Amino acid sequence: MLVDRDYNCSGDAPGKHDDLATCQWVFGMHVIECEVPSSSALSRDMIGNAHFHDSYRAPLARPELGVVEIFFALFGHTPLWMKLLLVARNAAATLFGLEAPTVAEIMKPAVRSEYRVGEKIGPWPIFFIGDNEIVAGRNNKHMDFRLSVLKARDGDAMSVVVSTICTVHSVFGKIYLFCIAPFHRNGVRTLMSNAVVAKRL
Repeated sequence: MLVDRDYNCSGDAPGKHDDLATCQWVFGMHVIECEVPSSSALSRDMIGNAHFHDSYRAPLARPELGVVEIFFALFGHTPLWMKLLLVARNAAATLFGLEAPTVAEIMKPAVRSEYRVGEKIGPWPIFFIGDNEIVAGRNNKHMDFRLSVLKARDGDAMSVVVSTICTVHSVFGKIYLFCIAPFHRNGVRTLMSNAVVAKRL
């Protein structure tokens, strides 16, 4: 639900400085749409060349959490109805030649103590992992995407920022992106808000 569009990421009145850049929309009481943070491993060129990108911020009340713990606090608690939608979407995607996660990777993602670039976290291969950020995603013939989970400082507090960028390579990729973008936006906001309410973040 849209609550306020006149306040920045820190909750201050318009015009005040914001370390995470300008926010656009506030969803519920926890999740705010903002620009991809400049500290992200997602490069400006990558973002500028993307056909789609979005970024959402939520407060991090548990700053002792590592980035892998934050990733699973978000994506390790996907509601069943959302998992079933993902399984159906992935089944359809494979019919058109897209590589997609297996049913097992969606329904019960494995959790390990350590991760490296090239390994999978949840259903996606890792492209970058650092102390404060993990970037996963997938390259396909129709579309590439990257998902960043970033632990960021927001003034005196800490935040979690989830950013997604997609680059398409074909007409089918554009159609596919057009169809899934609304579900993606709602899904990311739901997972982030649920994690805050459940005090996993």
